[in-house]
Amino acid sequence: MSSTATATKKQVQEQGSGPVLDWAAGHGPVTGALSATTGAFAVATSGAALSMPPGWAFAVGAAGALGHTVAGLRVRNAGRTLAFKAASWLVGAGWTTWAMTTGPLSWTALGSLTALGVGMGAGARSVALYEEAREDEAIAAEQRAIAAELSAERRAIAAEWVDRIQRVCSITIRVVGVEIWATGAGYSIDAELPPGGATWNKIAGESPRLSADARLPHGCTATASPGIHQGRVIIDVTTVNVLEQERTYPDDYGPLSVHTGIPWGYRTNAQEILAYLREQCALIVGPTGSGKTNMVHCILAGFARAEDILTWVIDLNAGSAGLPWVLPALNGQIVREDGKPVRPGIDWLAGTFEEAMTMLDAAVRVAKHRKMGYQDLLAKANTDLLPVSAKIPQIMLVIDEGAEILASPDRQIRKLGEKILEVIRIARAMGVRTVLTALGATGSVLSNLMIRREAKVRVALTGGETEGMDLSKMFPGTRGLRVDQAPHKGAGFMGTPESPAALFKGWRILPNQIRDITAATSDRHPTLDSVSAKAAGPAYARRWDADRTAWMRDRAPDEGAGSEPNTGAGLNLSALNDPRPGTGQVPAEDEMLRRFREEIDAQFATAPEPPTGDAEPPAASGLNLSALRGEQEQDSPAQRAALAALLAAGPAGTGASAIARALADEHGTTRQTVVGWLKTWMQDGTAVRVGEGTKARYIHRSHASDD
Repeated sequence: MSSTATATKKQVQEQGSGPVLDWAAGHGPVTGALSATTGAFAVATSGAALSMPPGWAFAVGAAGALGHTVAGLRVRNAGRTLAFKAASWLVGAGWTTWAMTTGPLSWTALGSLTALGVGMGAGARSVALYEEAREDEAIAAEQRAIAAELSAERRAIAAEWVDRIQRVCSITIRVVGVEIWATGAGYSIDAELPPGGATWNKIAGESPRLSADARLPHGCTATASPGIHQGRVIIDVTTVNVLEQERTYPDDYGPLSVHTGIPWGYRTNAQEILAYLREQCALIVGPTGSGKTNMVHCILAGFARAEDILTWVIDLNAGSAGLPWVLPALNGQIVREDGKPVRPGIDWLAGTFEEAMTMLDAAVRVAKHRKMGYQDLLAKANTDLLPVSAKIPQIMLVIDEGAEILASPDRQIRKLGEKILEVIRIARAMGVRTVLTALGATGSVLSNLMIRREAKVRVALTGGETEGMDLSKMFPGTRGLRVDQAPHKGAGFMGTPESPAALFKGWRILPNQIRDITAATSDRHPTLDSVSAKAAGPAYARRWDADRTAWMRDRAPDEGAGSEPNTGAGLNLSALNDPRPGTGQVPAEDEMLRRFREEIDAQFATAPEPPTGDAEPPAASGLNLSALRGEQEQDSPAQRAALAALLAAGPAGTGASAIARALADEHGTTRQTVVGWLKTWMQDGTAVRVGEGTKARYIHRSHASDD
C-alpha cells in the first residue's frame, strides 16, 4: 500500500468518518476484502449514531481513489488494475455514505455490503494474477531480447570460424555451440568434425595461421583441443592478452588439498589452472630471467596453504629458494596476534650436499616404512594408494635445478641424482612426490625415462628465450606451440594430464606475501605421522637444530652499518678480516694458510712469490703454482682442472684431446668442450697456440717465452 493511502487511512480513523479500505501489503484477496467491508461498516455505524455529515465519507473515498491511482501509475500498474482499485475506493465510500443516511443495520445494507466484499475479493484476485502475468512476461521478454542479441553474436562467430577453418585448414566443421568467456577475454567454439577421418590435430597444427587470419592481437591465439569424443573439437580463441598483465598472487590464503589441486597460475581466459600431484611429479624449466624462481615461490605458497602436504626443499645454491619461507619464522621476525610462535612455511630445507643426502635418505625410509606400517589401512580402504590426509600428509620434494642434478657428470652429484630417482621410482603410492626445476628443455634434461614417465605436470617458462627451449620435447605430441607466443616474464606453457599444454602465466608473489602466507598457514601445516616420523628418525626430528641451520644465519661482517657480530655456531667469516694495524695480531686462519704454503713449497719445490717492482724474476723450478695468480676465476671445477693441466704441460704444451682424456674420468669433459675453453684462453692471452692442424699444441702464457 502506498504512503498516501496509509496517511489517508490514519486521518479517517482519527476523524471517525469515511471508509476504511486497507490495501496494505500482506493482505490477500479475502483478508483485504474482509478488512475493507468491516471497516466501512464500522464507520457507517459510528457516523449514523453520531449524526456525522454523510458527504465526508464520499470525499475521503474519492481522495483515496485519486491517491491510489497516482501510486499505481508510478509503479506502472495495468489500466484494469488502476480502474479496479479506484472503483473499490469509490464504491466503498458510496456504500458508507448511503448507509449513514438510511441506516447500516438493515438487511438491505448488510446484504449489499456482503455482495460488495465478495466482488472486491474476486476482483483483487483477478488483478493480482494479471499483474503477476504481466511481470513474468516482461522478464521473459527481456531475457528473450538478451538471448536474441547473444544468439546473433554467437551465430556471427560460428559463421566466421566455419569459413575461416574451411579456408585455412580445408575442413568443413559444424559449430554446435559458442561459449563467451565470463572474463571477457575470448570465447570457445564447440564444433563437430566432418566424416572422412578429419581430426582435431589438423586444426591444432594450423593455430598460427588461424590466429593470423583472425587478426588476433599479439599474444592471443586460437588453439584446438579434443572435444567430448574424437569427432568433436574445442577451439579456444583469445581476444584479450591477459598474459602481458602482471597479476600478484591472490590474497585469498584459504585452505587447499592435494586432492582438489593446487593453483599454479592462470590461462589466457584468466581462469586458474590446477596441478594435481597426488600421483604425478612435476617438471619446471625456465632460463635465467624467465621467472622460474618466482614460480617456485608460487608453488611453495600453494603447498603451504594445503592441509595435507609437507614441503621439503633442496636447493644447493645456498638454499635460496627456501630461505624466505624459513628465516623470518626462525628469527622471530613474524609476530602473530595471539602471540603463538610461527612455524616455517616449509617443513625442511637442505642447502648443502650432506643435508640433501640426509633428506633424501629420510624420504626413502619414509616411503618404505609406510608400505609396511599401513598395510591394515590399505586393506581397510581397499586401495593400493595410501589415503593421504592431514593425519598422513603427502611429502612434496621441491628440488631447485633438480633436473641438472640428474644429468650432472660429477660423481658426488650423481649420487644425489640416484637418490632422487629412487624416491620417484618407489614412493608414488606412499605419497612422496617431487617437483624438479631445470634451466632449459633440452635433451640432457629430458633424456631420463623416469622423468619423462613420472613428471606429467610440465611447465616451460620461456620469457621469449629460444635457446634451450625445445617445446616439442617438453610437450610431445602437442603442435602449434611457439616461444614467441609467451614473451613476457613469468609466462610460458603448462600441460597436465587433465589439461593439454597451452599458454599460461604465473602470479607475481611479493616478499611480504610470503611472510603473510607463512603466518596465515602456520596452524594449518600437518605434522608428520608417527610411522613416517619414526622412519625419518633423528635426522628429521633435529632438522631445525642450531648446528643444522647455522648456515642459514651466516652473514658477512660488513653486511650493513650497525650490524652486530655473528656469535652463532656457523662459520665465523670475521676471522678472515685483516689484522688490526699496530696490534701485531694475525688471525689463526692466516697463520694456518701461511704454514700450509710453506709445507707445499718444501715438499713440491714450488716457485717463490712473484717479484715486485723492477726485481729480476728468479729462475723457476718445479711446479709454478704462482702462475695461476691473477687468472680470471674459471666457471667450473672441470675448467679449472683443464687450466691446471695446461700449466703442468710446461713449455712443451699439450693438445685438446690430451686434456679431455685427463679430465674424462673425474669430470666427464669432452674434447669439444676443451676446444672451446682453449679458444677463449687464446683470445684473452692465457694460452698460446703453436702449430696447425693435428700438430697444434697449446702452451700456457707463463711458459710461452721458454718455447
